[in-house]
Amino acid sequence: MHFEEVDTGDYRIYAGAMNRLNSYGYVAAVVVVRVRGQQARQEAFRDESLAGGFGWSSPAEALRFAINAGRDFVMCRVGALA
Repeated sequence: MHFEEVDTGDYRIYAGAMNRLNSYGYVAAVVVVRVRGQQARQEAFRDESLAGGFGWSSPAEALRFAINAGRDFVMCRVGALA
């Protein structure tokens, strides 16, 4: 398992790349948590099998995809609520 954390505004993105069981590659996963504001420490988004469980060839590719998915959530969905 490989993990990375990134702060984006009031949110922290937790990205993961996990070995696929009985198969080649890494699965991308992401959790987005609000860390500042009135509802601090509240999970805003979670997807443990991004892109339908697609098998990325390296953990770096899976992490990059997961971080971008988290940023998309923060910028598009949360931004639309503001």
